[in-house]
Amino acid sequence: MGKGKLAKFAEMAENPLVVECPFWQLKEEGFPLKGYWHRDFFKNDNPIVLELGCGRGEYTIGLARRFPDKNFIGVDIKGARMWHGAKTAMEEGMTNVAFLRTNIECIDGFFAPGEVAELWLTFSDPQMKKATKRLTSTYFMERYRHFLTDGGLIHVKTDSNFLATYTKYIVEKNHLPMEQCTFDLYAEKGVDTALLDIQTYYEGMWLERGIPIKYLRFRLPQSGTLEEPDVEIPVDGYRSYNHQVVSTRKTGK
Repeated sequence: MGKGKLAKFAEMAENPLVVECPFWQLKEEGFPLKGYWHRDFFKNDNPIVLELGCGRGEYTIGLARRFPDKNFIGVDIKGARMWHGAKTAMEEGMTNVAFLRTNIECIDGFFAPGEVAELWLTFSDPQMKKATKRLTSTYFMERYRHFLTDGGLIHVKTDSNFLATYTKYIVEKNHLPMEQCTFDLYAEKGVDTALLDIQTYYEGMWLERGIPIKYLRFRLPQSGTLEEPDVEIPVDGYRSYNHQVVSTRKTGK
């Protein structure tokens, strides 16, 4: 590990806005803030919003600046990238921001039922080979139900036509209330400026390449059995399956 990363990890360990819990501790002892984020961390009753896969934390920070009456938690496993957002929040004295370093697969171990009001999924890996790894799959939706309020909001912002199409099918298949769906956000009229003004590093990269940004917002009720759609979806030709060789597959489920 490079000296730069070591220095960042050392800073993260001293940053009071960063929360870490090793998997062994989560499994054996549980997470002490589960059910107590409002009381013990934020010290208010404002709604909690998670950004899963927050990367450098640009969106978490941007939303927290725009909505001071909500609490935002950026979640990612890569601490060296998360360091940027945590450092910014600390320097600005932000009190409605936290960063949680963990794998998203065990996210339901960190929050109690009904503790979270909204989720943001910003430029997630579309995982075109395996449905259960997609953050809008029924596999993850069932986990979200463990801590989301009934009818909690899920926001999906992505460059991926594959992920946007798959998510749209998921919503339609399970009759989830869709509030907004666009496959070209910047061409849409009457869009909330918060969706346009806050941009992640990856969003800027995709826009420079002329790739339209997709946005879906829907609600996830607690009741009802969730089912996967049995459909073939064209894969994103500009993405690869192993980050080295562009796949020759035409579609994925």
